[in-house]
Amino acid sequence: MAKNIRKTITAIILGILTVISIFPFWLMFSMSTYKSEMIFQNNPILPSDYFLENLKTIFASNFVQSYGNSLFVSILSMVIGVLVCSMVGYGMYAYKFRFKKQLNIFIMMTMMVPNQIGIIGYMIEMRNLGVNNTLWPLIFTWFANGFGTYWMISFVKQAVPMELIESARIDGANELRIFGSIVVPCIRPGIVTLCLLLFLWSWNNYMLPLVFINKQDNYTIPIFVKSLASAFRTDYGAQLAGLTLATIPLLIIFIIGSKSLIKGLTAGAVKG
Repeated sequence: MAKNIRKTITAIILGILTVISIFPFWLMFSMSTYKSEMIFQNNPILPSDYFLENLKTIFASNFVQSYGNSLFVSILSMVIGVLVCSMVGYGMYAYKFRFKKQLNIFIMMTMMVPNQIGIIGYMIEMRNLGVNNTLWPLIFTWFANGFGTYWMISFVKQAVPMELIESARIDGANELRIFGSIVVPCIRPGIVTLCLLLFLWSWNNYMLPLVFINKQDNYTIPIFVKSLASAFRTDYGAQLAGLTLATIPLLIIFIIGSKSLIKGLTAGAVKG
């Protein structure tokens, strides 16, 4: 009897937390179905009938190209960022070299420095490379990600026994073969978790596009949504409709990778 009561109370609490978590997304969708002026005059919890008009507004502008730009930036940043971080994590674990400890400390220190501090130097660097006002500055910044590198160093240490690597070397496997055939399968939850995080951070990145992108053809979703506001009127309904569509890829990749995400976040936890 007591066990059933505990299960019921747990289910009720989880149900309440689920409703609280989902409510902001529902409110965003519901408000996207209103004309901008009507959002503050009616109860936005219940949907209205203006959603198609808001969709026409955003599709009449540069939404499709901005959506494609965000997908291109986020996918490329995720793939190359995860590859670099995974290789660095394996190298820091499997090799012994001078200043290894100092390099590890430096990687941790990079996570303590706010991105805003280095943005001026990064802008000068991108200008010297001739890629200002393009999508490449938004991608390059994820190639050497301090958090991702430290995450993979820690994950490789926990998931890959050194004896396994040494046995593969004795059998004659080269380092790329060891990394691709042995290390990657062992750290798959960590890779999937980092993929989700890098995609999410890149997709939602607002500051870098705001600083580097001036051409409308290179807008990403956050800058595009902001551009729907003019000096005389902010179209909140269209902005919320754009945000609703922008949330779809994040929901899809989270649903696909949720199990691996939980495994990656809980790896190394103390089990009783």
